[in-house]
Amino acid sequence: MAGKGESTRAILYALGANLAIAVAKGVAAFFTMSSAMLAETVHSLADCGNQLLLLIGLKQARQPASPEYPLGQGKAIYFWSFLVAVMLFTVGGMFSVYEGLHKLQHPEPLAQWWWAVGVLVFSLVAEGVSTRAALQEAAAERHGRSLFRWFRESRQAELVVIVGENIAAMMGLSVALVAIGLTVWTGNPLWDAVGTIVIGLLLIVVAVFVAIEVMAMLIGQSVDPAIQAKMRRFLDDRPEIGNVISLITLQLGNDMLVSVQAEMSEEQSARSLALQINEVERALKREFPDVRWSFFEPDIKAGI
Repeated sequence: MAGKGESTRAILYALGANLAIAVAKGVAAFFTMSSAMLAETVHSLADCGNQLLLLIGLKQARQPASPEYPLGQGKAIYFWSFLVAVMLFTVGGMFSVYEGLHKLQHPEPLAQWWWAVGVLVFSLVAEGVSTRAALQEAAAERHGRSLFRWFRESRQAELVVIVGENIAAMMGLSVALVAIGLTVWTGNPLWDAVGTIVIGLLLIVVAVFVAIEVMAMLIGQSVDPAIQAKMRRFLDDRPEIGNVISLITLQLGNDMLVSVQAEMSEEQSARSLALQINEVERALKREFPDVRWSFFEPDIKAGI
């Protein structure tokens, strides 16, 4: 799993890029009167707010455990990530669809369209830098999996949101550029309105997809399946353990909770058993540094 510092860096890259892009788009929307550019301006401003929410979530998730929150507040990042998905759906997607429908009913010709083209090209470059940074962080935990499979299996909500946002932004910018190009080429402002609606629908789809993934984490998911498989192999290879009966894991933000039920290799005194369990737990946390809580239950198979 990518560390806390890497996630923060990806968010800051995205925040800086979106802030610069929002200003540039706003200027272009003012001079061109393009609804697609206005939709993209609102989209970028919403993204800036989203990244601030993610930073708040990361800060809260790092709060230490307390009597009121005995397992810490790591899952707080899931709440803020879900809120980002809701904002992407409403402020980004629904507003764009509304603006596009409005311009379909009241089309307006573009003015000084070169402003829009220049800003969109600049935005694609800036968003490309941000997307590259996010994908680099995702690559650190993909372990050869496809991007889509990683997106479905990752437990790092803030990185899932950033990658989803950036992909939506790149696609939205491309749609806006095509829409404005068709408007200029044909002289028909309806293309600009259609482009705005397409951008809105695209944001809605991405927002729903991100919300579904984050909702699963919010409810309570196990750790990344690839990591859980490594944990089971690690426990199976321990000489103290004869057989792993069950392995239950829970992802809590950047921290992990692990519960192990296992048969030990041989019968022994209570003191020796406690020492072996302590050694297994220490070794587990050395091998998997994100494991913050571990619970080990020595047992025998039912029926024996």
